[in-house]
Amino acid sequence: MKETSFDFIICGGGASGLLLLNALRKDAFFDDYRILLLEKEIKNSNDRTWCFWETPQGAFDELLTKKWNRAQFKSPKLQLDFSLDPLAYKMLRSSGVYKQLHTHLKHVKNTYFKQAEITKVTSEKNQTRVITSQGSFVAKRVFNSLFDPKPLLKQKKYPVLQQHFVGWFIKTEDPVFDPEKLLFMDFDIPQKKETRFLYLLPIDAKTALVEYTLFSKNLLTLQEYEEGIKSYLHRNGITKYIIEEKEQGTIPMTCFPFEQFNTANLLHIGTAGGWTKASTGFTFMNTRRNIERLCTFLKTGKELNHFKVKNRFRFYDLLFLDVLMRYNSEGSKLFSRMFEKNSPVRIFRFLDEKTRFWEELNILASFSLKQKSWFIKALLQRIF
Repeated sequence: MKETSFDFIICGGGASGLLLLNALRKDAFFDDYRILLLEKEIKNSNDRTWCFWETPQGAFDELLTKKWNRAQFKSPKLQLDFSLDPLAYKMLRSSGVYKQLHTHLKHVKNTYFKQAEITKVTSEKNQTRVITSQGSFVAKRVFNSLFDPKPLLKQKKYPVLQQHFVGWFIKTEDPVFDPEKLLFMDFDIPQKKETRFLYLLPIDAKTALVEYTLFSKNLLTLQEYEEGIKSYLHRNGITKYIIEEKEQGTIPMTCFPFEQFNTANLLHIGTAGGWTKASTGFTFMNTRRNIERLCTFLKTGKELNHFKVKNRFRFYDLLFLDVLMRYNSEGSKLFSRMFEKNSPVRIFRFLDEKTRFWEELNILASFSLKQKSWFIKALLQRIF
Protein backbone atom coordinates (compact mmCIF):
# COMPACT_ATOMS: atom_id res chain seq x y z
CA MET A 1 0.00 0.00 0.00
CA LYS A 2 1.68 3.19 -1.21
CA GLU A 3 -0.78 5.65 0.34
CA THR A 4 -0.34 6.29 4.07
CA SER A 5 -2.76 9.22 4.54
CA PHE A 6 -6.54 8.80 4.63
CA ASP A 7 -9.68 10.70 5.53
CA PHE A 8 -10.80 7.99 7.97
CA ILE A 9 -9.00 5.04 9.55
CA ILE A 10 -10.93 2.32 11.38
CA CYS A 11 -8.87 0.25 13.83
CA GLY A 12 -10.25 -3.26 14.19
CA GLY A 13 -12.41 -5.35 11.88
CA GLY A 14 -14.85 -6.77 14.41
CA ALA A 15 -18.52 -5.87 14.58
CA SER A 16 -18.15 -2.17 15.37
CA GLY A 17 -15.40 -1.58 12.80
CA LEU A 18 -17.07 -3.42 9.93
CA LEU A 19 -20.53 -2.03 10.69
CA LEU A 20 -19.15 1.50 10.76
CA LEU A 21 -17.34 1.02 7.46
CA ASN A 22 -20.47 -0.45 5.90
CA ALA A 23 -22.64 2.43 7.14
CA LEU A 24 -20.20 5.02 5.78
CA ARG A 25 -20.07 3.30 2.42
CA LYS A 26 -23.85 3.16 2.16
CA ASP A 27 -24.05 6.95 2.61
CA ALA A 28 -23.32 8.92 -0.59
CA PHE A 29 -22.05 11.84 1.52
CA PHE A 30 -18.83 9.87 2.18
CA ASP A 31 -18.27 8.55 -1.37
CA ASP A 32 -15.11 10.59 -1.88
CA TYR A 33 -13.69 9.87 1.57
CA ARG A 34 -10.69 7.55 1.51
CA ILE A 35 -11.19 5.00 4.28
CA LEU A 36 -8.72 2.41 5.59
CA LEU A 37 -9.65 -0.52 7.83
CA LEU A 38 -6.76 -2.02 9.80
CA GLU A 39 -7.09 -5.49 11.27
CA LYS A 40 -4.59 -7.94 12.73
CA GLU A 41 -6.37 -10.84 11.04
CA ILE A 42 -9.25 -11.00 8.60
CA LYS A 43 -12.23 -12.38 10.48
CA ASN A 44 -14.28 -15.10 8.78
CA SER A 45 -15.24 -17.54 11.55
CA ASN A 46 -18.08 -17.85 14.04
CA ASP A 47 -16.17 -16.19 16.86
CA ARG A 48 -19.34 -14.41 18.04
CA THR A 49 -23.04 -15.15 18.34
CA TRP A 50 -24.99 -11.89 18.39
CA CYS A 51 -28.48 -11.96 19.84
CA PHE A 52 -30.80 -8.98 19.89
CA TRP A 53 -34.41 -7.91 19.58
CA GLU A 54 -35.82 -5.53 17.00
CA THR A 55 -38.80 -5.17 14.67
CA PRO A 56 -39.49 -8.35 12.64
CA GLN A 57 -37.88 -6.90 9.49
CA GLY A 58 -34.20 -6.04 9.91
CA ALA A 59 -31.01 -5.37 7.98
CA PHE A 60 -29.45 -8.81 8.57
CA ASP A 61 -32.53 -11.02 8.30
CA GLU A 62 -31.16 -13.03 5.37
CA LEU A 63 -28.18 -14.07 7.53
CA LEU A 64 -30.10 -15.02 10.67
CA THR A 65 -29.70 -18.48 12.14
CA LYS A 66 -33.12 -18.15 13.78
CA LYS A 67 -35.68 -15.70 15.08
CA TRP A 68 -38.42 -16.13 17.69
CA ASN A 69 -41.74 -14.41 18.41
CA ARG A 70 -42.26 -15.96 21.84
CA ALA A 71 -40.07 -16.26 24.94
CA GLN A 72 -39.97 -17.53 28.51
CA PHE A 73 -38.64 -16.16 31.77
CA LYS A 74 -38.15 -18.41 34.80
CA SER A 75 -37.13 -18.03 38.42
CA PRO A 76 -37.90 -20.10 41.53
CA LYS A 77 -41.16 -18.16 42.11
CA LEU A 78 -42.09 -16.98 38.61
CA GLN A 79 -42.64 -18.59 35.22
CA LEU A 80 -43.73 -16.45 32.27
CA ASP A 81 -44.53 -17.41 28.72
CA PHE A 82 -45.00 -14.30 26.59
CA SER A 83 -45.26 -12.87 23.11
CA LEU A 84 -42.55 -10.53 21.90
CA ASP A 85 -44.90 -8.73 19.51
CA PRO A 86 -44.18 -6.15 18.03
CA LEU A 87 -40.57 -7.34 18.37
CA ALA A 88 -38.68 -10.44 17.32
CA TYR A 89 -35.66 -11.96 19.04
CA LYS A 90 -32.89 -12.85 16.59
CA MET A 91 -29.72 -14.95 16.49
CA LEU A 92 -26.94 -13.92 14.14
CA ARG A 93 -23.66 -15.84 13.74
CA SER A 94 -20.63 -13.70 13.00
CA SER A 95 -19.11 -15.61 10.08
CA GLY A 96 -21.95 -14.74 7.70
CA VAL A 97 -21.70 -11.05 8.59
CA TYR A 98 -17.91 -10.97 8.20
CA LYS A 99 -18.00 -12.73 4.83
CA GLN A 100 -20.85 -10.67 3.39
CA LEU A 101 -19.38 -7.31 4.41
CA HIS A 102 -15.85 -8.17 3.28
CA THR A 103 -17.11 -9.46 -0.07
CA HIS A 104 -19.09 -6.28 -0.67
CA LEU A 105 -16.74 -3.67 0.77
CA LYS A 106 -13.49 -4.79 -0.84
CA HIS A 107 -14.88 -3.71 -4.23
CA VAL A 108 -16.08 -0.28 -3.13
CA LYS A 109 -14.20 2.78 -4.41
CA ASN A 110 -11.89 4.55 -1.93
CA THR A 111 -12.04 1.61 0.50
CA TYR A 112 -8.81 -0.04 1.64
CA PHE A 113 -8.01 -3.02 3.86
CA LYS A 114 -4.67 -3.65 5.52
CA GLN A 115 -3.78 -6.70 7.60
CA ALA A 116 -1.43 -5.46 10.31
CA GLU A 117 -1.00 -5.49 14.07
CA ILE A 118 -1.68 -2.08 15.62
CA THR A 119 0.96 -1.15 18.19
CA LYS A 120 0.12 2.48 18.98
CA VAL A 121 -2.53 5.12 18.28
CA THR A 122 -1.47 8.72 18.88
CA SER A 123 -3.45 11.93 18.45
CA GLU A 124 -1.49 14.80 16.97
CA LYS A 125 -2.54 18.40 16.33
CA ASN A 126 -4.70 17.95 13.22
CA GLN A 127 -4.63 14.19 12.72
CA THR A 128 -4.21 10.84 14.44
CA ARG A 129 -1.34 8.48 13.69
CA VAL A 130 -1.72 4.70 13.79
CA ILE A 131 1.54 2.78 14.06
CA THR A 132 1.39 -0.85 12.94
CA SER A 133 3.60 -3.81 12.13
CA GLN A 134 3.26 -2.78 8.48
CA GLY A 135 4.08 0.90 8.84
CA SER A 136 2.54 4.17 10.01
CA PHE A 137 -0.78 5.59 8.77
CA VAL A 138 -2.44 8.92 9.46
CA ALA A 139 -5.98 10.24 9.08
CA LYS A 140 -8.05 13.30 9.88
CA ARG A 141 -10.40 11.03 11.83
CA VAL A 142 -9.58 7.68 13.45
CA PHE A 143 -12.13 5.27 14.97
CA ASN A 144 -10.57 2.81 17.40
CA SER A 145 -12.39 -0.36 18.48
CA LEU A 146 -9.41 -1.94 20.25
CA PHE A 147 -10.40 -2.40 23.89
CA ASP A 148 -7.80 -1.74 26.59
CA PRO A 149 -9.10 -2.90 30.00
CA LYS A 150 -6.22 -1.48 32.07
CA PRO A 151 -7.73 2.00 32.80
CA LEU A 152 -11.01 0.35 33.70
CA LEU A 153 -9.47 -2.06 36.17
CA LYS A 154 -7.26 0.54 37.84
CA GLN A 155 -10.14 2.75 38.99
CA LYS A 156 -12.67 2.31 41.82
CA LYS A 157 -15.28 4.99 41.09
CA TYR A 158 -17.31 2.92 38.63
CA PRO A 159 -18.33 -0.67 39.36
CA VAL A 160 -17.07 -3.33 36.95
CA LEU A 161 -18.97 -6.57 36.57
CA GLN A 162 -18.67 -9.11 33.79
CA GLN A 163 -21.24 -10.83 31.67
CA HIS A 164 -19.38 -14.11 31.28
CA PHE A 165 -20.59 -17.38 29.82
CA VAL A 166 -19.91 -20.70 28.17
CA GLY A 167 -22.32 -21.98 25.55
CA TRP A 168 -22.83 -25.34 23.89
CA PHE A 169 -24.53 -25.91 20.56
CA ILE A 170 -26.03 -29.34 21.14
CA LYS A 171 -27.89 -31.91 19.03
CA THR A 172 -30.21 -34.29 20.90
CA GLU A 173 -31.38 -37.76 19.91
CA ASP A 174 -35.01 -36.93 20.60
CA PRO A 175 -37.06 -33.78 19.79
CA VAL A 176 -36.98 -32.05 23.19
CA PHE A 177 -37.05 -28.34 22.30
CA ASP A 178 -39.86 -26.01 21.26
CA PRO A 179 -38.24 -24.20 18.29
CA GLU A 180 -40.81 -21.38 18.41
CA LYS A 181 -39.90 -20.20 21.92
CA LEU A 182 -36.62 -19.07 23.45
CA LEU A 183 -35.74 -19.19 27.13
CA PHE A 184 -34.53 -15.65 27.80
CA MET A 185 -33.46 -16.19 31.41
CA ASP A 186 -33.85 -19.15 33.75
CA PHE A 187 -32.76 -18.25 37.27
CA ASP A 188 -34.11 -21.51 38.71
CA ILE A 189 -30.58 -22.85 39.20
CA PRO A 190 -28.17 -22.67 42.17
CA GLN A 191 -27.09 -19.04 42.45
CA LYS A 192 -24.07 -19.68 44.72
CA LYS A 193 -24.30 -16.10 46.06
CA GLU A 194 -24.03 -14.64 42.54
CA THR A 195 -26.33 -13.75 39.64
CA ARG A 196 -26.49 -16.90 37.49
CA PHE A 197 -28.94 -18.02 34.82
CA LEU A 198 -29.40 -20.36 31.87
CA TYR A 199 -30.13 -19.02 28.40
CA LEU A 200 -31.54 -21.42 25.80
CA LEU A 201 -32.05 -20.70 22.11
CA PRO A 202 -33.72 -23.62 20.28
CA ILE A 203 -32.92 -23.67 16.57
CA ASP A 204 -35.09 -26.70 15.85
CA ALA A 205 -36.64 -29.50 17.90
CA LYS A 206 -33.28 -31.26 18.31
CA THR A 207 -30.77 -28.39 18.15
CA ALA A 208 -30.17 -25.55 20.60
CA LEU A 209 -27.61 -23.16 22.03
CA VAL A 210 -27.46 -23.57 25.82
CA GLU A 211 -25.47 -20.97 27.74
CA TYR A 212 -24.51 -20.84 31.39
CA THR A 213 -24.23 -17.11 32.13
CA LEU A 214 -23.25 -14.93 35.08
CA PHE A 215 -23.39 -11.23 35.89
CA SER A 216 -20.62 -11.12 38.49
CA LYS A 217 -17.16 -9.81 39.28
CA ASN A 218 -15.05 -12.94 38.98
CA LEU A 219 -14.76 -15.51 36.20
CA LEU A 220 -15.16 -19.25 36.75
CA THR A 221 -13.07 -22.15 35.58
CA LEU A 222 -14.19 -23.75 32.32
CA GLN A 223 -15.18 -26.85 34.27
CA GLU A 224 -17.59 -24.86 36.48
CA TYR A 225 -19.46 -23.41 33.51
CA GLU A 226 -19.69 -26.78 31.82
CA GLU A 227 -20.82 -28.53 34.99
CA GLY A 228 -23.59 -25.93 35.20
CA ILE A 229 -24.75 -26.77 31.67
CA LYS A 230 -24.56 -30.53 32.27
CA SER A 231 -26.52 -30.24 35.51
CA TYR A 232 -29.22 -28.12 33.86
CA LEU A 233 -29.65 -30.50 30.92
CA HIS A 234 -29.76 -33.54 33.20
CA ARG A 235 -32.33 -31.90 35.49
CA ASN A 236 -34.52 -31.30 32.46
CA GLY A 237 -34.23 -34.89 31.26
CA ILE A 238 -31.85 -34.14 28.39
CA THR A 239 -29.15 -36.81 28.64
CA LYS A 240 -28.62 -38.03 25.08
CA TYR A 241 -26.92 -35.35 23.03
CA ILE A 242 -23.73 -34.44 21.26
CA ILE A 243 -21.89 -31.11 21.53
CA GLU A 244 -21.44 -29.73 18.02
CA GLU A 245 -19.71 -26.49 18.95
CA LYS A 246 -18.65 -24.50 22.00
CA GLU A 247 -18.29 -20.78 22.65
CA GLN A 248 -17.00 -18.76 25.58
CA GLY A 249 -16.94 -15.04 26.26
CA THR A 250 -16.73 -12.22 28.76
CA ILE A 251 -18.12 -8.72 28.27
CA PRO A 252 -17.45 -5.81 30.67
CA MET A 253 -20.52 -4.32 32.35
CA THR A 254 -19.61 -0.82 33.43
CA CYS A 255 -20.51 2.87 33.13
CA PHE A 256 -16.86 3.91 33.09
CA PRO A 257 -16.56 7.07 30.93
CA PHE A 258 -14.51 5.71 28.03
CA GLU A 259 -15.22 8.95 26.15
CA GLN A 260 -12.54 10.69 28.24
CA PHE A 261 -9.98 9.08 25.92
CA ASN A 262 -11.50 10.63 22.79
CA THR A 263 -9.80 13.60 21.15
CA ALA A 264 -10.65 16.03 18.38
CA ASN A 265 -9.62 13.43 15.78
CA LEU A 266 -9.85 10.10 17.65
CA LEU A 267 -13.06 8.34 18.69
CA HIS A 268 -13.29 5.03 20.51
CA ILE A 269 -16.12 2.80 19.30
CA GLY A 270 -17.76 -0.47 20.31
CA THR A 271 -16.86 -1.80 23.74
CA ALA A 272 -13.79 0.47 23.72
CA GLY A 273 -16.12 3.47 23.44
CA GLY A 274 -18.57 2.40 26.13
CA TRP A 275 -21.15 1.21 23.59
CA THR A 276 -21.90 -1.98 25.50
CA LYS A 277 -25.20 -1.75 27.39
CA ALA A 278 -23.85 -1.65 30.93
CA SER A 279 -26.79 -3.33 32.66
CA THR A 280 -26.96 -6.35 30.32
CA GLY A 281 -23.71 -6.68 28.36
CA PHE A 282 -25.56 -6.47 25.02
CA THR A 283 -23.46 -4.64 22.43
CA PHE A 284 -24.63 -5.40 18.88
CA MET A 285 -27.77 -3.26 18.70
CA ASN A 286 -26.25 -0.49 20.80
CA THR A 287 -23.39 -0.35 18.32
CA ARG A 288 -25.75 -0.15 15.36
CA ARG A 289 -27.71 2.69 16.95
CA ASN A 290 -24.56 4.63 17.83
CA ILE A 291 -23.17 4.19 14.33
CA GLU A 292 -26.34 5.66 12.89
CA ARG A 293 -25.95 8.68 15.18
CA LEU A 294 -22.24 8.91 14.40
CA CYS A 295 -22.75 9.04 10.63
CA THR A 296 -25.12 11.99 11.10
CA PHE A 297 -22.67 13.65 13.49
CA LEU A 298 -19.72 13.33 11.10
CA LYS A 299 -21.52 15.43 8.51
CA THR A 300 -21.42 18.40 10.89
CA GLY A 301 -17.61 18.51 10.79
CA LYS A 302 -17.41 18.86 14.57
CA GLU A 303 -14.46 17.48 16.52
CA LEU A 304 -14.92 13.85 17.53
CA ASN A 305 -14.78 14.51 21.28
CA HIS A 306 -18.11 16.32 20.91
CA PHE A 307 -19.84 13.03 20.04
CA LYS A 308 -21.68 11.91 23.19
CA VAL A 309 -23.30 8.65 24.27
CA LYS A 310 -24.23 9.75 27.78
CA ASN A 311 -27.94 10.05 28.71
CA ARG A 312 -30.30 9.33 31.62
CA PHE A 313 -30.29 5.59 30.82
CA ARG A 314 -26.61 5.47 31.53
CA PHE A 315 -27.33 6.80 35.01
CA TYR A 316 -30.01 4.11 35.48
CA ASP A 317 -27.43 1.52 34.45
CA LEU A 318 -24.92 2.97 36.90
CA LEU A 319 -27.36 2.68 39.81
CA PHE A 320 -28.29 -0.85 38.77
CA LEU A 321 -24.62 -1.88 38.65
CA ASP A 322 -23.99 -0.24 42.03
CA VAL A 323 -26.77 -2.39 43.48
CA LEU A 324 -25.81 -5.56 41.61
CA MET A 325 -22.18 -5.18 42.67
CA ARG A 326 -23.18 -4.82 46.33
CA TYR A 327 -25.99 -7.40 46.30
CA ASN A 328 -24.89 -9.83 43.60
CA SER A 329 -26.65 -12.74 45.27
CA GLU A 330 -29.97 -10.87 44.85
CA GLY A 331 -29.79 -10.48 41.06
CA SER A 332 -32.32 -13.24 40.44
CA LYS A 333 -34.88 -11.49 42.66
CA LEU A 334 -34.28 -8.09 41.03
CA PHE A 335 -34.94 -9.46 37.54
CA SER A 336 -37.91 -11.49 38.79
CA ARG A 337 -39.59 -8.38 40.22
CA MET A 338 -39.11 -6.51 36.96
CA PHE A 339 -40.70 -9.29 34.90
CA GLU A 340 -43.46 -9.88 37.45
CA LYS A 341 -44.57 -6.24 37.59
CA ASN A 342 -44.01 -5.11 33.98
CA SER A 343 -44.83 -6.34 30.51
CA PRO A 344 -41.74 -7.96 28.96
CA VAL A 345 -42.01 -5.71 25.91
CA ARG A 346 -41.80 -2.65 28.18
CA ILE A 347 -38.63 -4.10 29.73
CA PHE A 348 -37.10 -4.67 26.30
CA ARG A 349 -38.01 -1.13 25.25
CA PHE A 350 -36.45 0.16 28.47
CA LEU A 351 -33.24 -1.75 27.74
CA ASP A 352 -33.34 -0.26 24.22
CA GLU A 353 -33.58 3.20 25.85
CA LYS A 354 -36.86 3.91 24.07
CA THR A 355 -39.22 4.33 27.03
CA ARG A 356 -40.75 7.54 28.33
CA PHE A 357 -39.91 8.84 31.79
CA TRP A 358 -43.22 7.70 33.31
CA GLU A 359 -42.58 4.16 32.08
CA GLU A 360 -39.14 4.24 33.65
CA LEU A 361 -40.66 5.34 36.96
CA ASN A 362 -43.08 2.39 36.77
CA ILE A 363 -40.19 -0.01 36.27
CA LEU A 364 -38.29 1.46 39.20
CA ALA A 365 -41.46 1.30 41.30
CA SER A 366 -41.84 -2.42 40.64
CA PHE A 367 -39.08 -3.37 43.08
CA SER A 368 -39.85 -4.40 46.65
CA LEU A 369 -39.46 -1.90 49.49
CA LYS A 370 -36.18 -3.51 50.50
CA GLN A 371 -34.87 -3.43 46.91
CA LYS A 372 -35.91 0.22 46.53
CA SER A 373 -33.85 1.05 49.61
CA TRP A 374 -30.78 -0.36 47.82
CA PHE A 375 -31.36 1.93 44.84
CA ILE A 376 -32.01 4.96 47.05
CA LYS A 377 -28.79 4.29 48.94
CA ALA A 378 -26.90 3.99 45.64
CA LEU A 379 -28.46 7.22 44.40
CA LEU A 380 -27.54 9.15 47.54
CA GLN A 381 -23.96 7.86 47.39
CA ARG A 382 -23.68 9.01 43.77
CA ILE A 383 -25.10 12.45 44.55
CA PHE A 384 -23.21 13.10 47.76
